[in-house]
Amino acid sequence: MNSAPARGQILFVALPHDPPGKGPRPVIVVSLDARNRFPRAQNVLVVPLSTSIHKADNPLHLLLNAGETGLAEDSIARAEDITVVPKSDLHEPRTALRVVTNRRICELADKVKLAMGC
Repeated sequence: MNSAPARGQILFVALPHDPPGKGPRPVIVVSLDARNRFPRAQNVLVVPLSTSIHKADNPLHLLLNAGETGLAEDSIARAEDITVVPKSDLHEPRTALRVVTNRRICELADKVKLAMGC
């Protein structure tokens, strides 16, 4: 990636806990733009997306429809898998995707709090 990622942007990254050969998966950048743009901050906070929407009734998952994200399929944001990734590992999507709204990121933050037992 040549520019700083933006909060709400959907990018792709190969996560270390994914099975070998899986390839990059979509993630939502949830860290603040002040951090994302800070040159010495090498990492950003992201929440992985999954197309296993049969798990959408999980209280730690936020259902995002394809029209909301621009992805080909509906997906869930997995709050329990929030993680930090190096900016240098992020990849732009092949096609333009939508930016997830602040309201939806705040809904996701509530689910992260649940995952932490708060």
